[in-house]
Amino acid sequence: MSAPRRTLNNAVTGMWSVLSPAYDLPFLQHWVYRPPHDEVIAQLRAHQSRRIADIACGTGVLSARIDRELDPDEIYGVDMSDGMLTQARAKSDRVHWLRSPAEQLPFDDDALDAVVTTSAFHFFDQPAALREFHRVLAPGGLVAVATLSARQHLVQVPSRWKPQHNPPPEEMRALFEDAGFTISDQHRVRRPIWTQIISDLITVGTKS
Repeated sequence: MSAPRRTLNNAVTGMWSVLSPAYDLPFLQHWVYRPPHDEVIAQLRAHQSRRIADIACGTGVLSARIDRELDPDEIYGVDMSDGMLTQARAKSDRVHWLRSPAEQLPFDDDALDAVVTTSAFHFFDQPAALREFHRVLAPGGLVAVATLSARQHLVQVPSRWKPQHNPPPEEMRALFEDAGFTISDQHRVRRPIWTQIISDLITVGTKS
């Protein structure tokens, strides 16, 4: 990871440690975060994944829900923010909570059946993170990424210090394919009409 990106990621991590108490507010979780969580749960259930990692898990809402609803053999919640992980540990003692960046995961090659991430991919070094997801997945493993993505292409000024990047659908497909994934699904996250101002996309792939 480049030095500018590392510096920026550290700043974002610090910000979320400060904001972590507000992250679990019921209205925020229900209207903003639950729709992509529902999509990811459905993908994991259909794939019958048993060893799962939730990357940039935040306060652990999705990780704990995966544990309750899918009862996997192994579930890991991975985040870089100590504040977020402190909140997460209070939700479940069955989830393995780990501090690590998305681009350097603490798993052996082919160790997992599924890697998921929601509402955080725009902060990652995206090619590096997807290559790392591919590394830790077993053949046939599932990756599901739900991320902010504009409905219309916007011209953006390149900047190595830009805090986030929200890829359009065609760029997400290219990123997945460049990392070695075969795309099985891509669609807009389904939301109630009054929350559709939030434009997010789920892209799902498998490791050949």
